[in-house]
This record gives sequence, C-alpha cells and structure tokens, in this order.
Amino acid sequence: MKRILIAECAQEIASFNPVLSQLESFRLATPAELFAEHRPHRTEIAGALHHFDSRDDIELVAGFGARMITSGGPTSASAWKFISESFLDSIRAAQKVSKLDGLYFCLHGAMGAENQLDPEGFLLEETRKIVGEQVPIIASFDLHGVITDLVLKNCDSITLYHTYPHTDLYETGERSAKLLLKIMDGEAKPVTVRARIPALVRGDELKTKTGIFGQRVAEAVALENSAEGLSCGIFIGNPFTDLPELSSNVIISTNDDEKLAVETATKIASEFWRDRAKLQAFLTSVPDAVAQAIAAKNGTTILVDAADATSSGACGDSNVVLAELIKQGYSGTVLAPLTDPAAVAAAFKVGVGNTVTTHVGGALDPRYTPIEVTGKVQMLSDGDFYNEVEGEPWRAGNCAVLKVNNITLVLMSKPVNLHNRSLFFAHGLFPEKFDLVIVKSPHCQDHMYKSWATTYINVDAPGSTSANLPTLGHTICRRPIFPLDLDMEYVPEITVYRR
Repeated sequence: MKRILIAECAQEIASFNPVLSQLESFRLATPAELFAEHRPHRTEIAGALHHFDSRDDIELVAGFGARMITSGGPTSASAWKFISESFLDSIRAAQKVSKLDGLYFCLHGAMGAENQLDPEGFLLEETRKIVGEQVPIIASFDLHGVITDLVLKNCDSITLYHTYPHTDLYETGERSAKLLLKIMDGEAKPVTVRARIPALVRGDELKTKTGIFGQRVAEAVALENSAEGLSCGIFIGNPFTDLPELSSNVIISTNDDEKLAVETATKIASEFWRDRAKLQAFLTSVPDAVAQAIAAKNGTTILVDAADATSSGACGDSNVVLAELIKQGYSGTVLAPLTDPAAVAAAFKVGVGNTVTTHVGGALDPRYTPIEVTGKVQMLSDGDFYNEVEGEPWRAGNCAVLKVNNITLVLMSKPVNLHNRSLFFAHGLFPEKFDLVIVKSPHCQDHMYKSWATTYINVDAPGSTSANLPTLGHTICRRPIFPLDLDMEYVPEITVYRR
C-alpha cells in the first residue's frame, strides 16, 4: 500500500485591510476531522478523495486542515504559529508511523502573515525537511495565488483553478490526485516552467467564460489535456496582497518536455502582456454611479462595490455607496450587506419588530465614517448558513435585517463571503425583488446578478480591495509592475524547475 497524506492551509488576504485575521477566521480540522469535513462538499480535497478512492492500493492519511471562512487581513503571528505548527506536526506524526509515499496539499497562494510573507513556501520547505527530497508533493492553488520560487522548488508540480469566477474547485482536486498518482506510478517526470509577467489585473475581461483571459487559459488547458501536458494554467495573482513576488505567472508542467513548456509559457505570457490594458476594470465614480441608478427606470440596478469585497479580503463595512444613495435621495428599494457587530448588537437589544437608532459602517476599517440610521428590525439570526455553490457552512455571526425607509440592510457581526447570494437567501431576501442591490464582489457567476440585471455598474469606491490598483499603496512588491508603473518594456522571464 502506498501512503498519501492530504493537508490543507488556504487563505486569501488583502494586505491593505487593517484588521488582522485570527484563528476564528479559519475553519480548523484535526487529522481525525479533515476528510469528514470535506467529503460532503465540492472542495478540492473532496475531489482528490473521490479520485484516490478509486484505487485499492492507496492508504490515505489525513493531516491538519485550516481553511479561511472568508478572506481577510494578514494572519496574526499567534494564529500563524498555531496553524503552521499544527500543519507540520501532523506530517511529522504521519511520517513517524510509517514512511509517506506522496503528499497532496490544498493551498491558496495569496496567504500572508504578520511575520511570514510566504506561508505556502515555508510550509513546503519545512515539509521537505520532514519527508525528504524524493517523495512527490503536489499542491493545488487558486489562480489568484502569488506563486513563489520557494513553492515551485519544493513541489514536483502544482495545479491551479482554470475558472474565474471559480467553479472548478472539485475538479482541481481531482486533477491534483491524478497527477500525484501518475508521478508515483512512474508515468510522469514533470518539468515546470514559470513565465513571470509584471502585471496586476482586475477587470471583467478576467471572466474565463467571456473574457480575453479565458482565451489564454484555454491555450494552457489545451496543453494540459494533451499527451505531453501535465498541469498548465495562469496565475493572475492577488493585487491586494502586497508581497515581494507579486505578479502574474504562466505555469506550464509537461512530461519531461522542457522545450515545449518554455515555448508555450513564452507565447501565453507575451499574449497576456499584450492585453494587459484590456484586463483592467472600467470604473464609475460613486456620485455618477448613483446618478445613473436614479436615471434607471426599470428592472434592477447592481452597484458593484468591489473595493469592499470580503471574498478578496476587505472588511465588508464600507458605507460609501450607501451614504451617496441617501445623499442623492435615491427612492427605489435597496438591498445592501454590511459588517457591523455593534449595529447587530443594538438590533438584538431592541428585538424584532422594534425600532432602533444606530450607526452603521466604519466598524472595522477606519477609512469609513459611520452614519446614523433609524430603522425597524425585521429579522434576527445566528448567521449560520450554507454556501449556495459548494454547500460549505458559512458563519457570519449574529445577523440582523434592518429596514431603514427604502433601504434593507443585512448586518453581519463577522465578514462573510459575498461572491454569491447566500447571505441574502439565508434571510429570505431575493435580489431580483429590489430596485437596487449593492454587491460586494468583483464578479459573481452571471446567473446570480449580471444576466438579469438591467443596469450593472462597477463603482470606483475607496477600499482595501479597490480595482483602482494605483490607489492601494503597494510598498513591498517588486517594481516596475503594471499598472503601478506604465513606462516599461517586457520580455518573458523564464525559470525552469525540475526535481
């Protein structure tokens, strides 16, 4: 029997979020809990388990798991100490029982801690010290990962999502398991090529079904699915994670065909660079966006406040768009999510059906000024619900639905992912029944909002995840990098990795 260990450490951060992520920001799983935690859902580990289960010569060993509840600020030093030690201790314990023959890690790539700028690279490097240089390691990543030299040096190969918005978590896990077994069975000898692209991108053209980026991903996937390919894809990084190796990257792994890998990576990277300006977001100022919403007479208007996207690492407590709607006297019905634990507590104090006066917004991020509102408490909840896509449990802490004149506020005690409608559905609220919805996510699956909304506007609001990238304040990443720097030339930078 071949022993394969599976472990998880996945978080996406925004370096510009002033609130550190603590242990309660993660869903933690001991080795005894990890597999049961994932099997019912459409996660990477669930996909890997499904494929491994098809083999009767494999013994699966569970390691430690830490998975973000939602993205957030950098992980605190104390939380990182616990997570990293638990992760590595689980590998030591498994290796002590009997030698491991392979490892699969579910990672993200855009993690960062107070005292560690490359958490994924650190975990992989330390794992090598435990299991040795010959044991194959495969790690899967979000395509928003900031892939580092340390990661690539310590993995036999990597896999990454092929979709944005992300719909292939399960499939990425399956591909990871297949690749690991192929290496362990002696059927593959990976050579991996990295083509670094000094560009940060954030716009509608990144949607893989409809955008230019999807065309580049399709080229990579075509090679992955060929006889020579093993794992291919494109990292667009996370422009809100200010790290030394922040960039976009083409990653091509072939079965010992370095020439093919280099040629393909160079071609795709050159095409990506050519299209870099088209891969930026088109944004409308907050006053103009609200004015357009007032002018829209029919259907539902979506105002996308991606600068406060919790799934990208923001706090979710921006009230900038809300304040402008009030200022301009927008009279249609409004649905808006907002993180504000004090406002939730005030609603709980008075109870359902009663009126409360409280401040909303700016509860966590000091760049926002709280505004006073008076409204009727329509609903209170414990904030426990399920993600409508993967079925995972999400926990927003105590929540309150507050009706302030024409505005329905869904107030959360804790930031929770807002890249789908789960929070609204959990409180009996349906976006299509409102005249205007504030969506705090750069992109959702089209059927959730865009395919039926009559007006759809990307708003240029301030925040830690703003698509107006030059406003964020990068200080650590390697320069020059587009669009922070405009006057630059580019020749693909190629690095080859073999083990």
